[in-house]
Amino acid sequence: MKNKNTHYKKRVKFTLKMKRDYTLLIPEMAPLHFRLIQPILSRQGFRVALMGGEGQEVLQKGLKYVHNDMCYPALLITGQMLSAIESGAYDPHKVAMVITQSGGGCRDSNYIHLMRKAFEKAGYPDVPFISANIWGLELNSGINLSPRTLLMALAGMIYGDMLMIVSNQVQPYELHTGDTKQAVDRWIERLGNTFAKGRGFLPKAIDKNLKAIAADFAAIPVVKVPKVKVAVIGELFLKYSPPGNNHLEDFLTEQDCEVFMPSMLGFGIYKTNGALEDLRLYGGKPVKKLVLEIAMQVMFHMEDILIRNIEARKEFTAPERVNTLKKRAEGVIGIGNSMGEGWYLAAEMLELAEHGYENIVCVQPFGCLPCHVSIKGMINKVKRLNPRINAVDIEYDPGATRVNQENRIKLMLAVAKENLQAEQVLQNDFLSGTE
Repeated sequence: MKNKNTHYKKRVKFTLKMKRDYTLLIPEMAPLHFRLIQPILSRQGFRVALMGGEGQEVLQKGLKYVHNDMCYPALLITGQMLSAIESGAYDPHKVAMVITQSGGGCRDSNYIHLMRKAFEKAGYPDVPFISANIWGLELNSGINLSPRTLLMALAGMIYGDMLMIVSNQVQPYELHTGDTKQAVDRWIERLGNTFAKGRGFLPKAIDKNLKAIAADFAAIPVVKVPKVKVAVIGELFLKYSPPGNNHLEDFLTEQDCEVFMPSMLGFGIYKTNGALEDLRLYGGKPVKKLVLEIAMQVMFHMEDILIRNIEARKEFTAPERVNTLKKRAEGVIGIGNSMGEGWYLAAEMLELAEHGYENIVCVQPFGCLPCHVSIKGMINKVKRLNPRINAVDIEYDPGATRVNQENRIKLMLAVAKENLQAEQVLQNDFLSGTE
């Protein structure tokens, strides 16, 4: 019988002394973005390694120590962490784990406590867990990030968004296979070297680099042929993480689709907006409101630089500004609703459909009630507002088979291909009639 009085060890803090010889293991949520974050943290004096483990063995490690009714990202990341520490690649006494705490209604805020307990049960009670959050939920003396490093991290997010958005709109049409990937790798190396020198993070430099990135990708030779355009939206981790979504982006590319991934910066602005809406609706400390408003203005400025440089090129479709998305949500769902993906998800679907990405995959993890409500509650409504929307919601959990997920997506793509063919017939008829 399980002992109800099980005592868990007090948390181990990450100290300045540990910084010298500990390795920080970070789950690789968004490959492009995190490849840029890595050199920024290295410049600050941290040893950093990204974890991307996947497969049944990894999941089973997570399930062994985390209850299976927890949401899928918690299980997967716990499994990745345990697999990394048991791989022999790192000294178990010289590693620290980094995990986010989002605050608010997401259970992500509690993952860190579950993972500490999982590691103690697995025999690693002295591994420090570092909370990555902006709310001051947990502090560690060894995480002394400078303002410059934080600004670089924001710049890294923006560069990652730019590379993700423009490469996804070029790669499906490239004349020479591999040109786009080579350009991505070249820019990640170049930007990493720039960060290592302590440069490239101020607005003027970001604007210059984004302009050069847009020009570079626009110059890649392409053959434009009609393709099914698919957008991926939903829960943040699953949307971007290849191990989390079973390499969804690769699968859609194999199905001869063009894939659109929304920006991480946009999601960050949405979450900050949600915190401000909470203050407006329910009240709170004026100083918190002031800090959030300043943060919003900084992010709005960065958002404008990003979108402006994409819009400047006719070859690319840019995401809409969050304030524009917010207007789309009005009358559809309350803008004070920020649980799960809240109003942002409904607004994204309406936006994407208007810009040609009416075929939408909504990803959601098992165990995330707010995300289920946001997706399932909004799909039918947005379809009534725009009947062209062809959306499917896909759930990810340890027991779901990849084949089942992909078959459901293929059904959505079958409808998309029929719609594309019908549009081509109409266009050909119209052109024939004008000759």
